[in-house]
Amino acid sequence: MEVLLLIAGLAVLIIGGEVLVRGAVGLSAAMKISPLVIGMTVVSFGTSAPELLVSLQSALDGNPGIAIGNVVGSNIANLALVLGLTVLIFPIVAEKQTKRVDFPMMMIASLLFAVFALNNMIDRWEGVLFVAILVGFTVYLIRSSRKNEKSKLEEAIGEEINADEAKEPLWKSLVYLLGGLVSLYFGSEWFVNGASDIASKFGLSDSVIGVTVVAFGTSAPELVASIMAAVKKQSDISVGNLIGSNIFNIFAVLGITSIVKPVGVEESVVNFDLIWMLGVAMLMVPVLFLGEKIGRWKGVVLILSYVIYIFWIVLRLKN
Repeated sequence: MEVLLLIAGLAVLIIGGEVLVRGAVGLSAAMKISPLVIGMTVVSFGTSAPELLVSLQSALDGNPGIAIGNVVGSNIANLALVLGLTVLIFPIVAEKQTKRVDFPMMMIASLLFAVFALNNMIDRWEGVLFVAILVGFTVYLIRSSRKNEKSKLEEAIGEEINADEAKEPLWKSLVYLLGGLVSLYFGSEWFVNGASDIASKFGLSDSVIGVTVVAFGTSAPELVASIMAAVKKQSDISVGNLIGSNIFNIFAVLGITSIVKPVGVEESVVNFDLIWMLGVAMLMVPVLFLGEKIGRWKGVVLILSYVIYIFWIVLRLKN
């Protein structure tokens, strides 16, 4: 039964990723917005929605601190694991906007998070600031993209969007998008449950399963969406999805959760996990700016950083 659940989850993830990218590409054409912005907003927000729901539920249950582990773990996995695996399979090219606008905003979000966490608490006013920055940044992205895409849309459709996708009506693209997001959510749930049951039968502890199987499973929507985007030569959606997810995790997931209830930050998170999150974010500087492509050797470096992070977590759990 566990194996069937695992296979079913993987199959639904793959189908969901294919449908999601098709909907995102169609939406970008219909709304005259670049695929990069769709990846940064709709796709990344959608794939991060489960983290938001989990964090909000934890806050309402009187345990908002779970949001911290959710955000930090997801942000490390998105760049080190998901981007690493994606470029290991399909090397991709980062757009100029990613380097000049999106990545700097992700660094600002990460640094703000680290500074606000120094007093071991994310207060309500800090959450309000996070959400306000996200709203302003999203509005800027959409307005700026609509201006730029007005003159480039026909060329973009000719080069990046196949004829069927370009002709998709808006309602159909939205249905694809919603169907893809729902499929990714349930696919990741089935995958995690099946893999966790199998790992338990092999005698692995809950803590080890948590930092390996579950950590990978919660990043599965971003992973599948990014790989499918790379396969369809929509690298801007692929990179935008991951950087956008990291921005959304901090500004929306942590922001909204801390507005509902101030979030306590454990000392171990400040002294270990947050440092790793900032380190992986800084690792993106040579990944993005050294050479034109994010090639396979960069993917190997990113994955190694994630393996080392998990290794240290397991060591800490044993001690």
